[in-house]
Amino acid sequence: MDYFLFIALTFLLTFHVHNAQGSELPTTTTESTETSSSKIYIIHVTGPEGKMLTESEDLESWYHSFLPPTLKSSEEQPRVIYSYKNVLRGFAASLTQEELSAVEKKNGFISAHPQRVLHRQTTHTPKFLGLQQDTGVWKESNFGKGVIIGVLDSGITPGHPSFSDVGIPPPPPKWKGRCDLNVTACNNKLIGARAFNLAAEAMNGKKAEAPIDEDGHGTHTASTAAGAFVNYAEVLGNAKGTAAGMAPHAHLAIYKVCFGEDCPESDILAALDAAVEDGVDVISISLGLSEPPPFFNDSTAIGAFAAMQKGIFVSCAAGNSGPFNSSIVNAAPWILTVGASTIDRRIVATAKLGNGQEFDGESVFQPSSFTPTLLPLAYAGKNGKEESAFCANGSLDDSAFRGKVVLCERGGGIARIAKGEEVKRAGGAAMILMNDETNAFSLSADVHALPATHVSYAAGIEIKAYINSTATPTATILFKGTVIGNSLAPAVASFSSRGPNLPSPGILKPDIIGPGVNILAAWPFPLSNSTDSKLTFNIESGTSMSCPHLSGIAALLKSSHPHWSPAAIKSAIMTSADTINLGNKLIVDETLQPTDLFATGSGHVNPSRANDPGLVYDIQPDDYIPYLCGLGYSETEVGIIAHRKIKCSASIPEGELNYPSFSVELGSSKTFTRTVTNVGEAHSSYDLIVAAPQGVDVKVQPYKLNFSEVNQKETYSVTFSRTGLGNKTQEYAQGFLKWVSTKHTVRSPISVKFI
Repeated sequence: MDYFLFIALTFLLTFHVHNAQGSELPTTTTESTETSSSKIYIIHVTGPEGKMLTESEDLESWYHSFLPPTLKSSEEQPRVIYSYKNVLRGFAASLTQEELSAVEKKNGFISAHPQRVLHRQTTHTPKFLGLQQDTGVWKESNFGKGVIIGVLDSGITPGHPSFSDVGIPPPPPKWKGRCDLNVTACNNKLIGARAFNLAAEAMNGKKAEAPIDEDGHGTHTASTAAGAFVNYAEVLGNAKGTAAGMAPHAHLAIYKVCFGEDCPESDILAALDAAVEDGVDVISISLGLSEPPPFFNDSTAIGAFAAMQKGIFVSCAAGNSGPFNSSIVNAAPWILTVGASTIDRRIVATAKLGNGQEFDGESVFQPSSFTPTLLPLAYAGKNGKEESAFCANGSLDDSAFRGKVVLCERGGGIARIAKGEEVKRAGGAAMILMNDETNAFSLSADVHALPATHVSYAAGIEIKAYINSTATPTATILFKGTVIGNSLAPAVASFSSRGPNLPSPGILKPDIIGPGVNILAAWPFPLSNSTDSKLTFNIESGTSMSCPHLSGIAALLKSSHPHWSPAAIKSAIMTSADTINLGNKLIVDETLQPTDLFATGSGHVNPSRANDPGLVYDIQPDDYIPYLCGLGYSETEVGIIAHRKIKCSASIPEGELNYPSFSVELGSSKTFTRTVTNVGEAHSSYDLIVAAPQGVDVKVQPYKLNFSEVNQKETYSVTFSRTGLGNKTQEYAQGFLKWVSTKHTVRSPISVKFI
């Protein structure tokens, strides 16, 4: 039986660099590169008094009016890089500090900040997620037919079988986009492809490029979201099956915003502006800053708000800075923030020691010619030097490791694959890569440069102890190929960023977790020089991979329920999520212990249940205004997000937003209301079940909800109070409430911080 291979990724700006290369290098967000003392600034302005700006020419004229007269008459390269129409009222311009000072004095100027440069962050996942061709949500949603997914990434590989349009109709009439590839490269699947590189060109002189993917990341993410069915997919003989994206009949619109490692903020905003104009239904982004700014200074949040106002669903990667708390990015409540989990497929490579111990690890590269005979085993750091322990480039003595299995430690800012390259350079026969303590049991299957396996930290400690116990330690690696059926799946990946949500602690993030570890998806070129096949795929890990899974699932729900708002789709995904693994136990993290809500949010996505959630928590665009005012933002700052003048005549606490989860800072008792909309059976009744967080009393009124028609709304209140002194041993406690009918369970997680 073929296993559906799948596909997933999506740019994860600024978390940790590209997992495709097994990188461990943390990246930092930087301001734009200066050219002759100029910087590119994102500039927010108001509209002219008493005049509506609807035409692009009017907008550009208004934006140019903010420039000093000397610049307006200059025949140099234009200083206005982009004039934004849909996602914000403002423009991007290359200015010196003196020129910016002149702009700031103009009537209508609101704010400016230097452009930030962001960096990027399967055969089996459809089956793992319960997607089947002949039944369930795939069939009910027509495989996403008619829905347009816009992917902001590194471009696309036209001609790859994952982007075949066999059986896919033309795009809907609302599509206004264009294809900047050659005339035959786009089709009914790949309906649009554009590159946005004006900022990069202004910064470093690079000419605008075609939207061709040069490193694979964009191809991987796009095929994860909406790749067509492709038989006989595999990576170096492993993970064999039929590849398919989450919404295999959806259309793809590609917006290339990353060139090399640079993804300039103004280019990203321009792509968002175009996607809204073009008529996409879902936007998939994994771009983020290393530290989340306030929403009014977060271009992704601002652009996503404008998209949401037009009914467009926006899915973003949560970040690759886990397992540390408060590392979450892209955490605005109008964005679906996606963490990463494992699937139940492993590509097993077992380290076997001379004392008979065996430790299962993972590796995609599994050479059949490697000997099962025990070889000498050596620890790379035996000379006491840290760089040697990490197998840094040039750190290993050739004579000490030639012909041996070498134990390397993870970390040191060195890519996992690069460690193997150093062992190979030194003449090593194989590598055992042991995790650091932080990553614990969370493993990656990489395309290593030599026979290798990636094992847990606990396994590495035992291997070290064995090396120290004998004068002649030996080991080998037994390659066991693809193994399906890990009862611990899904588990949260160590790299997946965690809450609490710094810009808005009253909104629990991430919202959801989805497959993001060792995901097979389309790739531009073969991983082996021995083939010129177009059936090229690669396995990668990151919240970059989990994000497009959810983008594709959102497309399925959009196809099944075309009139649902982005908030309704998001609610359906969240309240129907799984909280147990295949072993029928609570989902665990990288330590193999039950994880918390800051890692999982509502839980692991369950597409079939999301398609029929029973009740949804809906939010209209204007409902976010009093929430933003309640965050303490000024009316001007709220106006930047809302794209219009705002009067904060009313504000609400964060917990009062009609969100499908609860995040409560609890001193004295607090009461919040929620309104649910019946999208299930007309006549239905829901009973309440509450698992109160330890140290908290949870009272809900009413405790029963009755519905007599579809789309009927009912409101309930929840009061949170300490019991006694509250929880004396923990800063946080967690629980849930759920509404249960004969057919549906609508679950909302509860996180409480004691203050």
